[in-house]
Amino acid sequence: MSGVLEFLPEAVVDVEEATKYYEKQVPGLGFRFRAAVETVCAVISRQPLLWRERSGGFYRVNFPGFPYYIAYFIRSERIIIAAVAHASRHPDHWKQRSL
Repeated sequence: MSGVLEFLPEAVVDVEEATKYYEKQVPGLGFRFRAAVETVCAVISRQPLLWRERSGGFYRVNFPGFPYYIAYFIRSERIIIAAVAHASRHPDHWKQRSL
């Protein structure tokens, strides 16, 4: 199974804020973060069932090289990215987002 990725608006904001933060820390690091997002999304799109489903019906993929993860849901042929979250935040902070 492969599917089309859709980002919730809040997940887009998650990516933009993290990218800006990392770019302020070290020039070019924001670019590397964005590249990590794209890499993880490409793998999710090709193999969305590679990771285990967690309670609550979502899947979680950790980023290589950054303390972030992507949380997503599978709905028919759609893969909905609900959050691009920092791993140290409370794990439920994004769960109220509506699909």
